[in-house]
Order: sequence, then structure tokens, then C-alpha cells
Amino acid sequence: MTRDLPTAARLHLTIAALAAVIVSGAYVAPVRAADPVFGTPTIDASFESGLTLEQPVMLEQPPQRVELLLTYADASGPLVIEMPPPSSAGRATLRYRSAESDGHVLPNTPVAAKWRITPSQGADAVTGPIVEDVFDDQRFDWQTVSGDVVRVHWYEGDASFGERALRIGEEAIAATADLLGVVEEEPVDFFIYADQAAFYDALGPGTRENVGGQAVAGIRTLFALIRPGEIDDPWVGTVVPHELVHLVFDTAVSNPYHFPPRWLNEGLAVYLSQGYDSSDRRMVDRAAADGTIVPLVGLVGQFPTSAERFFLAYAESVSGVDYLIREHGQEALVALIRSYAGGRTDDEAFSAAIGIDMAGFDAAWLADIGAATPVRYGPQPAPPGPRPADWESASSPASTASPGSVAPVASVAPGAPDEPASDTGGGDDSLPTLILVAAAVFVGAVLFLRRRRAPDRSS
Repeated sequence: MTRDLPTAARLHLTIAALAAVIVSGAYVAPVRAADPVFGTPTIDASFESGLTLEQPVMLEQPPQRVELLLTYADASGPLVIEMPPPSSAGRATLRYRSAESDGHVLPNTPVAAKWRITPSQGADAVTGPIVEDVFDDQRFDWQTVSGDVVRVHWYEGDASFGERALRIGEEAIAATADLLGVVEEEPVDFFIYADQAAFYDALGPGTRENVGGQAVAGIRTLFALIRPGEIDDPWVGTVVPHELVHLVFDTAVSNPYHFPPRWLNEGLAVYLSQGYDSSDRRMVDRAAADGTIVPLVGLVGQFPTSAERFFLAYAESVSGVDYLIREHGQEALVALIRSYAGGRTDDEAFSAAIGIDMAGFDAAWLADIGAATPVRYGPQPAPPGPRPADWESASSPASTASPGSVAPVASVAPGAPDEPASDTGGGDDSLPTLILVAAAVFVGAVLFLRRRRAPDRSS
């Protein structure tokens, strides 16, 4: 006759047997495959041909997973691209080449790359060495001249052309940095294109036909379309400072949470490069009179795409900055701009700088230019729906609750005297149910214990 051993006894025997196997040397720990050995990687970043990467590697076994990690410019993290893993062990070369479908990359964009290999299922990933390069526009033979901060690159025109562009850029950077109280130390690259087709190719698809310059803060680069014979034209002395103001503005407000409204950014650039001139004043006055003005709260992101509304947005932006300075002073403007570096919302920034939120400032500006409050178009808040009957009766006594509703339950503090029942029925009908459940649990437990104690009668 046999008996079942208690669970604890079986566990002790199992542990003892396992220990005996280990002590006797019969147990062999699994051997981890060697990590891949990375060779010297190569990188070639070109505006015309894209990005080409190669990574030699020695593999002890075909890897489970291969990934390429690309970080462009000032991105917060890498772009992870899964690549087909080699199908055999030994020496291999991992390769990547970008395609046009991967998207447009601006010239002068820095890129860093490294490969990551997971040798086997459950193993830790191993990362190779990092390589870095910059997307060069190799279509032209660039000349370069450098100042304290600005580096000018051009391919048509003599040395005086580059020197003139450098002076304009250096003066604009210095004046704006002094106004906003920031120090510009990182170089700013200024690329000057001499023909429109090459300029638009560099900026990429979607560039508007009226763009003559564009600053890209993420790569601290200014692109401009200036032909050699135009370097002394008055508009050059406006466009170049305008775009460089944006780069200094970005330095002053840099934070990972919230960027200021676009009208404030563009308005400052126009104000410092050309002022609130008569042409912009006429556009704002006409729009205020005929009811086509766009409130500043409607210019926090992208500007309108039609030419007329596009230029009106710029005129309104500089009008808003001009009004802010007239009413509150230049110090308030600077305080407003600098406060964004702390990650403040628009309302927080405006309230701290001038004592009213952005909507209040918008209303004051509209009143100053004599414009009526614009009509808001687009989606409107939905009207309130019917209120459920139960919501109306939630505060009523339980006896007046509608059929199917749940009356509120009054809570009784611990130790408080029992309250008389408020219903007219048979009291709390949950007690019999609880008694039956408790009895069933008790009977089940007794039967279970008796069965566990009964001997095994098999022989």
C-alpha cells in the first residue's frame, strides 16, 4: 500500500536530486554565443545621392535582429530602421542606402549613425561604433568666408560679394542677440544660391514661390536666393537680417515644451529688419475696415497660403509687435520672449510680462487698430444635449427615484448608532444570501479536508 507524499516532501526531494546532479558535474550551463565583432564603419551623406552606410562585422551565428539607428540634426532620439539580418555566420557587411521615398533632407543637415545587433532570442543587443557626416550640396564649388559667428558660402560672385553678405549677417546676429540678451557662440551657416531652381531644390518640395530666404533653427542654417548683381540691393539688407533674427529668437526661447506663436516670431523679424512700414500699415488698416482681419490667436501656427492673406499675416504680426512695444515698452517684449525659455504657455507668458493673457492682448490690439471682433468660422461647440432624468433626481430621496434607477446609499461612520430602516419593504434581503454562501463554503471545506485525509486504498 502506498501513500502520496506531502507536497513539501516532494519539493525537498526534487531540490536534493538537482543538487546532486550539479555536484556530480552532470549539469552543464548553457554557453552564450559570442557577441558580434564590429569593424570600422563608413558613411557618405550627400544632398544629391542621399545617405550610404556600411558596417563590416564578424558573426558567430546568424543574428536574430539587425537595426540601424539614425539621428538627424537636433532630434531628441534616433530613427530606428530594421534591416534584413545576414543568413549565415562569418564575415558580413551591413549596408544601407536611402531612397527618395525616405523624404527630403536639407543641405548642411548633420547625421549620426550606428548599427545594433541582437545575436539571438533573449540576448542583449550589441551596438557598434558611431559615425557622423553632414549632407553636403556637392552640385557647386562653394567659396567660404567666416566671421565671429556667421560663415557665408556662395558659388557665384567675387570675394567682395561674400564679404558684403558676411557683414550683413554679423551685424544682424549681434544686434538681435544684444536686444534679447543672449550669447550666440555656435556658428551659423549662410548658403547663398544664385539661381531659383537650385535654391528651390535645396529647400525641397512644398516651398512657396515667394520665398527668398529661409532660416532653419534645427541646423542653424540660412538659405537665401541672391544673385551676384543683387548683393547691394536694399531688399538683401532686409531679407538676410529677417531670417537671422529667427535663429537668435530660437536661441532665446529654446525649450522642449512649447514654442511661441508664429506671429510673435515673424513680427519681431519684420520689426527689426524693416520696421512697421507704410505698406504693412495700409494692409492692416484696410483689413480692419472691411472686416477681413485675422485675429492674432489665428496666427499662432502656419500662415494662410493665399498670397493676399499670407502678406496680411506678416503685416498683422509686425503690427502686433509694434502695439506691444507702444503700450508696454521694449522691456516687456523682451521679457515676454525670454519667458518662453521656461516652457510657459502663451497665457502664462503674456500674463507674466504684461498682466493680461493672450486673448486679452488680442482684443486690445484689435481695438487699437479699430477692427471689430472677427467672426470665428469652422467647427463650433455642440449645443448641450438633454439632461438624463436620473441626474435631476440624484439629490431626491430614494423613495422618489424612477424605476430602474439606483438610489444613493447613505454611509454610516464606524461606531455610529444604527439608523432605522427607511424603506417599507422587508429590510435588507442580502443577509440570507450571505448566510447561504458562507454555509456552502463551510461544507465544501469540510469535504475537501476529509478527502485529503482519506488513505489511498489502491494496492
